[in-house]
Amino acid sequence: MIVISVTDFSRNIKRVLDSVETGQEEVVLVRNKRRIGTLIPGEPFVTAMEAMGDLYRTLPEDAADNWLDDSRIPGSQVTELRDPRAG
Repeated sequence: MIVISVTDFSRNIKRVLDSVETGQEEVVLVRNKRRIGTLIPGEPFVTAMEAMGDLYRTLPEDAADNWLDDSRIPGSQVTELRDPRAG
């Protein structure tokens, strides 16, 4: 945890924010010897591809076939396409 005065923070905002982002450091802002705020790192960024990358390893072999069959429930298919902007 880094304790820094508001004045020093304003003079070094890029460096401080970089340490929060890359170093996962928590920063406490102090004014007149009183704690006035805390900067904490956000949740790590993960793309959908990274989050779902190993999903295929957890599913049974026939999962895709079952999903396809489930999507073909009678009456659930669209028979014609319509322009939503047409009156």
